[in-house]
Amino acid sequence: MQSANRPLSPHLQIYRLPMLAILSITHRVTGVALCAGALLLVYWLAALAGGPQTFATAHSIMTSWLGLLMIIGFSWALYYHLCNGIRHLVWDTGHGLTLESAGVSGWMVLAASVLLTLFTWLISYALSGGAS
Repeated sequence: MQSANRPLSPHLQIYRLPMLAILSITHRVTGVALCAGALLLVYWLAALAGGPQTFATAHSIMTSWLGLLMIIGFSWALYYHLCNGIRHLVWDTGHGLTLESAGVSGWMVLAASVLLTLFTWLISYALSGGAS
């Protein structure tokens, strides 16, 4: 039996994941990131309980560029997961289930998560008295 010499469908170079699929995958990834962030929080609390020397080490790690990137990423994941969870609750009531409204609410979730993260970090920066 001879096989046809044609590309597989959908071809990886032209196929683009739908927005709703990307949002669904992102919701799952942020859930895993929140678990990892919870471990980071446990580390910080254990360092706090461990005394001044242990906390100073943890503080230097958390305030490094990589630590701040992880904390900011954790806060975005938290807000994204929260906003998308609210969106799912609205869907559970039977509202917003059309493809068009699901797409609009997806963009709203992305925008809200970014704005809430920026707002949180701007407030945090202002309350800390600027750069430390």
